Amino acid sequence: MSALFTPIEIAGTTFDNRIAVAPMCQYSGHDGCASDWHLTHLGMLANSGAGLVVVEATHVERRGRITHGCLGLYSDACEDALARVVAHCRRIGTARLGVQLAHAGRKASSQRPWEGGRALAADQDPWPTEAASALPFGDGWHTPREMTEADMERVIAAFAQAATRAVRIGFDAIELHAAHGYLIHSFLSAVSNQRRDAYGGSRENRMRFPLAVAQAVRAAVPRTVALGARITGSDWLDDGIDAQEAIVFARALKDTGYDYVDVSSGGLTATARNPTTPGYNVPLAEAVRHATGLVTRAVGLIVDPKQADAIVADGQADMVALARAMLDDPHWGWHAARALGAEVRRPPQYLRAGPGLWAPAGRGA
Repeated sequence: MSALFTPIEIAGTTFDNRIAVAPMCQYSGHDGCASDWHLTHLGMLANSGAGLVVVEATHVERRGRITHGCLGLYSDACEDALARVVAHCRRIGTARLGVQLAHAGRKASSQRPWEGGRALAADQDPWPTEAASALPFGDGWHTPREMTEADMERVIAAFAQAATRAVRIGFDAIELHAAHGYLIHSFLSAVSNQRRDAYGGSRENRMRFPLAVAQAVRAAVPRTVALGARITGSDWLDDGIDAQEAIVFARALKDTGYDYVDVSSGGLTATARNPTTPGYNVPLAEAVRHATGLVTRAVGLIVDPKQADAIVADGQADMVALARAMLDDPHWGWHAARALGAEVRRPPQYLRAGPGLWAPAGRGA
């Protein structure tokens, strides 16, 4: 039996298989509200064959969005719009649904990628940014304001409120975005956090605000909902986060009552460069999994079904997450099941394209 297509239970919820669709920003919202694009995009991925589809980074404050087009969960309008999309996916799809709660920090107030992906210019309706320290993401980026304790309390409350909204919508999984250079990550890394107070310096101090956010979200989320975090396994920078620091943070999340982690890397500065080898984060995920015992998801250039199956079968991670591979092939899970001799649930309207009913379905992936 394929390891990739065995069910997994997290926080009392069973996921059909070990495949997740990673959260992928679409930059297509309206003042944080999901649009018809999300209805189509997520509805398509809900039938990808994945056991879990995670909605893109969904920001807890209007000022915490990356771009003008990013999703939020900071108003009744945002909640209603996302609830509409989730209800649609439940009606037509087979996957469990998750959401990633985020705050962009010093990477906020930027252009959509197809507009240039730089900091918003003065004539593009920019907004002030904030972060652990007053250090810009890179040359030409806005210099953020160093957050005060009052700012931190405001953001903690915003995360808790967004989590409450996510619970009301009915997500099966909720996760914090603590990677890719966004607000929580900017506190965790010594490269971006150069504070001299109780929130900077030592590793314990740098984790203080992130763990306060994690605790507030844990308090807002019932134990019947899978709660996790995307963390960074490496900044790929001198003096940055490495696998050992990732393990320490993951252990702290486990002690806070978190059920899983998704191990990614990079994105802390404009000059940081990730490796480009397939599955480059897998060793980081494996180190975290073995050291903490947490359910662990690996992500990063995982494309081939046999590669994904081996990651789970060899105990390197409990789940794998795919992003661009799913955009390229929205039925990746169906084709992976065919290649690995497994089965996935399909909507009845598509059964005629399943094994035994259509000749190409009997071929390899």
